[in-house]
Amino acid sequence: MSVSLKAKIAEVFEEPGCDKNQGKSEKERKKGCTKQLNPGAAAGGCAFDGAKIALQPVVDVAHLVHGPIACEGNSWDNRHSASSGSQLYRTGFTTDINELDVIYGGEKRLFKSIREIVEKYDPPAVFVYQTCVTALVGDDIEAVCQRATEKFGKPIIPVNAPGFAGPKNLGNKLGAEALLDYVIGTVEPEFTTPYDINIIGEYNLVGELWQVKPLLDALGIRILSCISGDGRYNEVASAHRAKVNMMVCSKSMINIATKMEQRWGIPYFEGSFYGIGDMSDTLRQIAKLLVQQGAPDDLLERTERLIEVEEARAWKRIEHYKQRLTGKRALLITGGVKSWSVVAALQEAGLEIAGTSVKKSTKEDKQKIKEIMGDDAHMIDDMTPREMYNMLRDARADIMLSGGRSQFVALKARMPWLDINQERHHPYGGYEGMVELVREIDRAIYNPVWQQVRIPAPWGDDGETLGAVSPVGRA
Repeated sequence: MSVSLKAKIAEVFEEPGCDKNQGKSEKERKKGCTKQLNPGAAAGGCAFDGAKIALQPVVDVAHLVHGPIACEGNSWDNRHSASSGSQLYRTGFTTDINELDVIYGGEKRLFKSIREIVEKYDPPAVFVYQTCVTALVGDDIEAVCQRATEKFGKPIIPVNAPGFAGPKNLGNKLGAEALLDYVIGTVEPEFTTPYDINIIGEYNLVGELWQVKPLLDALGIRILSCISGDGRYNEVASAHRAKVNMMVCSKSMINIATKMEQRWGIPYFEGSFYGIGDMSDTLRQIAKLLVQQGAPDDLLERTERLIEVEEARAWKRIEHYKQRLTGKRALLITGGVKSWSVVAALQEAGLEIAGTSVKKSTKEDKQKIKEIMGDDAHMIDDMTPREMYNMLRDARADIMLSGGRSQFVALKARMPWLDINQERHHPYGGYEGMVELVREIDRAIYNPVWQQVRIPAPWGDDGETLGAVSPVGRA
């Protein structure tokens, strides 16, 4: 690992906004945060994967992976992050290094790849991602990017987050550091208003941001930049002129919020777009901070009027489903912000929480779960597939909400399952998203297929068809 990367990792994990980090002693902090992954430990995502996930939703930028073609993966449907304009972010760019590049170095190939992208696509910027192989070979992507920036007159941004540096969450933060070092603060917006905000850590999965934006538009609040869902390079570059930052996604990019507060005095808070109550609290918090930053006082009154109308509309629409779902038990296997924000949304729909995963949650996330569910909150640190299966088979839960990797556990147990993670096809953000979430849970639980698959098979354990074929008379 290069000296510069080691220094950057050490800087990232001095993060004052990270409760888990600040709870450690200085010795433990340095030891744990510089620990590299062992072979096989990146099954849940490596640092490169985390950086790419965090930055790829900037839609008008070319994202170039400097490494073997296998590292590029599937850009076209990465996380279902939606765009209202450019589709360039969905195109996979890779230097596709080979054995000779490993021997002689791949810096020339990288420079040629940048030139080809600039000439063919003319993007406002190119993000260049370091990977394990090219980092081990010693390719200096910072130097190549600096030379390309001077040559082509465009920002060529190095993202130095090779996979072996650490897990996916570290990659999120290293990707955020690239924005802080090379992007944010480099462009001035055409104009500013007292109602400008940034939303950080929101990836616009299946268009969830678009369910929240009309609410902000109704209040006259402008999203100066979203980092990074449906983002544009120039918007992100001018984010330093916002009045307030909202932090989403369990602090995966908390370093952006804290350093923008240090450099430009922009206050931030952590909020959630999931659930009726949390959505209302988020609108109130945005309005409160904007008024503190100089926005007119009438924003608070207008926010309350909007909340009253939207809450009444949402409650009316989910009342039918709430009658059918009250008392049903849900097992929530996710992490981060969804470990507590979705809990509140499910309880609003009348569901009981059999357990919620906190494997990827911070100390603050766990505290919020206790506030929502009480002291008897069943928080699951790490549940094996067998334990999930037994819990569902014993009918301690009526439905499981999780990511795609654990869906087959629920299906094997013949229990309903709903995708709640980034691969989903339904947006659950905002008031409208809450209605959609409740509707999908109702559809999953009351799908008639479950009555069919739970009927015992017409043959015994010995393989004989019960009452249909006599073993004696069989030829």
